[in-house]
Amino acid sequence: MERLRDLALLALLGACAAGLLLFPAESADAARQGLMLCLETVLPTLFPFFALSSLLIACGGDRPLARALERWMRPLFGLSGAGAGALALGLVGGYPVGARTAAELYRAGRLEKSEAERLLGFCNNAGPGFLFGICGGAVFRSVRAGALLYLVHVGAALLTGALLRPRGAAPTTRRTARPAPRQTLAAAFPRAVQEAFFAAWSACGFITLFLVLLRFLTLLLPPVLRAPPYLALLSGTVELTNGVLALTNDPMSFACCAAMLGWGGLSVHAQTLSALEGSGLGTRYYFLGKLLQAALSVPLAMLAARAVF
Repeated sequence: MERLRDLALLALLGACAAGLLLFPAESADAARQGLMLCLETVLPTLFPFFALSSLLIACGGDRPLARALERWMRPLFGLSGAGAGALALGLVGGYPVGARTAAELYRAGRLEKSEAERLLGFCNNAGPGFLFGICGGAVFRSVRAGALLYLVHVGAALLTGALLRPRGAAPTTRRTARPAPRQTLAAAFPRAVQEAFFAAWSACGFITLFLVLLRFLTLLLPPVLRAPPYLALLSGTVELTNGVLALTNDPMSFACCAAMLGWGGLSVHAQTLSALEGSGLGTRYYFLGKLLQAALSVPLAMLAARAVF
């Protein structure tokens, strides 16, 4: 199985190298588009939340939230209150802030491994800025559409968390690692800013690469699959922003948009895996959660679409 995976990866790399040689102008244009997207949207959005999440955890700023939400996190999701910080930041910060925060909580000894892995299944989400600005404003031309999409997205994420909850009584929390002591702001601030800067640029690298790959794929598609609904779904499976921008303003596209937001796209998954690197956390619940969230988003969006169209 591992050998087959390596061969598939080599084949993909070979195809990408061939694409760069066969379509140099298109490759450069896609890379330019990706870099502009990163400079105008991704970096200003992700960098502050990356830095904030690191500072909150290092200085213990999320602990009051954890205590306040402990009584809700356990019965709903079977998790300790410490996971509330990752869930909250994931719902307002955008991909992959939630996953990065969950990994930091695990590294700090605030979550058990099983808790952190289940938390990954529903804490990593698109941010309200993307849903209001891109989905609501640019695609559906309605603030109401953006707001309803965000409610659908949050609702699907919370339902996913409930479905991933262990059956039976909520488990008691037993720490597998001693929680790290709080750091002073002076000690945590430089490290948080530096790590956030490199993490945000790493996300930009994945976005740019997947935009180039998506351009290759689009050029090779037969004409029948370049029609808006098929192209939008294919693009969204690979890279979320391009998929959303390829949608049209109608109820079916509204449901497709919700599904793509729940799934996230291969580019988001690559960013998430990068954020989890070295943490030791498995990704089985993460991918299961993304599939569940995408599936749950469709019926919720079809109900919400009645208030928009």
